[in-house]
Amino acid sequence: MFVLVNLIVMLGMLVVVPMGLRLIGSPHLNRIRRLWPLLAAPGAVALWLPRGTVATALAAVYALGTLALALHAPGRLARTRSLVPAEIAVLTALVAPSVAGLALVAERGGHQLFGFDLDILALTVPHFHFAGFAAALVAGLVCRAADGPTGRFAALSVPLGTLLVLAGYFVDDWAELAGALVLTAGMWAVALLTWRDVRDDGQDRTTRFLLAVSASVLVATMLLALSWALGEATGIPHPNLTWMAATHGLGNALGFALCAVLAWRRLEETAA
Repeated sequence: MFVLVNLIVMLGMLVVVPMGLRLIGSPHLNRIRRLWPLLAAPGAVALWLPRGTVATALAAVYALGTLALALHAPGRLARTRSLVPAEIAVLTALVAPSVAGLALVAERGGHQLFGFDLDILALTVPHFHFAGFAAALVAGLVCRAADGPTGRFAALSVPLGTLLVLAGYFVDDWAELAGALVLTAGMWAVALLTWRDVRDDGQDRTTRFLLAVSASVLVATMLLALSWALGEATGIPHPNLTWMAATHGLGNALGFALCAVLAWRRLEETAA
């Protein structure tokens, strides 16, 4: 399972996050965008090394990069003085990779951070690259493009659901299920708006295809997330972590996150 998880994490580190940072479009992020490959590469290497000092040190380089990114959030908030839903989603995207970076350092060092076993820490890393960063960013972009009650709901519920899932790690499986329900509702709102309002006949075929895939995949992948969270809370049969990585994880990484950032990049280039 962890070979697949590592590949998914590398996609997040090396492709999805840097492409997403370009979509935020803030000149204040220019320096960290330029430095990101140098910060992400050690983290990617750390994934494949045995747990220990070298892997931890390389992971720490990446964690420092994610912390530097997170520190842009309060500065952005001070400049914009805005907490509209789309902006909340973007601020969440800036902060979320730092959670992944911290989890990566602990897991590579073999340290059960806050009592969580190493497998959970390893899975926290992709979760906060894709549910934390990519989903929040796309929810914010969709909210800006399709402003209205559904867009605002998506931009608020994706960050809230991600936070509740994180809180559920510390509380119990029922709290995590509540987070999964909120996050799923937000992601389905993103899918609906992407399909209904963001896609249009004036776009080229590739862009429309990427938007369609990113929206369609969310229906299945978030159902899987709900089934897993419900099973953990109630004890009813549900997919195991290996199956979730191969379906929910891979689907969200390739089908949703990668297709979505590629599509939004094409939309940005067309608008320019």
